[in-house]
Amino acid sequence: MGIIVRFCYNPSIMQKILLSGVKPTGRSHIGNYFGAMKQWLSLQDEYQCYLFIADYHSLNFIQNADEMNKNILDLALDYLAIGLDPNKVTMFKQSDVSEHTELAWIFDTITTMPYLERAHAFKDAKAKNKEIVVGTFNYPMLMASDILLYSPDTVPVGQDQKQHVEITRDTAEKFNRIFNTETFNLPEPMILSEVAVVLGIDGQKMSKSYGNTISLFASDDEIQKQVMAIVTDSGSEIPKNVYAIHALIKPKEELDALYEANKGKYKILKDALVTDLIAFIAPMRERRKAFENDIENVKNILKMGGEKAKAVAGAKMEEVRRAIGVSL
Repeated sequence: MGIIVRFCYNPSIMQKILLSGVKPTGRSHIGNYFGAMKQWLSLQDEYQCYLFIADYHSLNFIQNADEMNKNILDLALDYLAIGLDPNKVTMFKQSDVSEHTELAWIFDTITTMPYLERAHAFKDAKAKNKEIVVGTFNYPMLMASDILLYSPDTVPVGQDQKQHVEITRDTAEKFNRIFNTETFNLPEPMILSEVAVVLGIDGQKMSKSYGNTISLFASDDEIQKQVMAIVTDSGSEIPKNVYAIHALIKPKEELDALYEANKGKYKILKDALVTDLIAFIAPMRERRKAFENDIENVKNILKMGGEKAKAVAGAKMEEVRRAIGVSL
């Protein structure tokens, strides 16, 4: 899920709300950090932030209790380790706010199967002849619920996520029309063209599914191994895949001078990237270790965040129940 921002205007103040959700599907990598997590850091002082762990979405991929539990805590630790402040960011588990799934069921009842067959995830699974579970088929309705419970007006997303906003808008409009209400506003997509696309060690987009990642909290030895595995072009004096990753953490002027002075010296350039990555990752890795030593505090942060989010979602859900006629 992308970043969701609501702008609320008031004669004297402007309140801005940001909400984002990410599936806990494995170790965070530097692509996650530069593609999204870093932005959250810069926005937590400017927005009222809601950041949720989309554990129910992950049931489409993870159906092992121990693995799910570990991934949830790992993702919470990652958020805290990069510097997100629980006093500024409401961090919670999707499963702790039952309104998400309640609203998804209501949306299911007004959504047709042919409409959901348009969804990219469904079409992709069908094209690959995968056995498609209902959760994959109707996940757009849960995603629409995730968004609409918090009444966003603007939804900044990457180009590949634009359909999520389109489906959410369609669903909001259809609900309002069927039940003759103005319960939901129609959020507008804001395409984030400046979001970094981080290349993996094979030159493709960095992704867990491709197995081409550099872990965000890797040990020094892991960083060394992963960097040395970066694919290079022997016909080029400057290894573009190495340079692309290096450019994420080092100023262009310094980087260009380094690569100019070491043209064709791939080992030297990879060693320099290892050194710079270790220096970049080390402080976050240390913060993560500190939170790991107080895991009950991490659980409490999620619990308190869930209570705060539930109050917001519950108020919107009561509007929905009144609109459909079940609130007596």
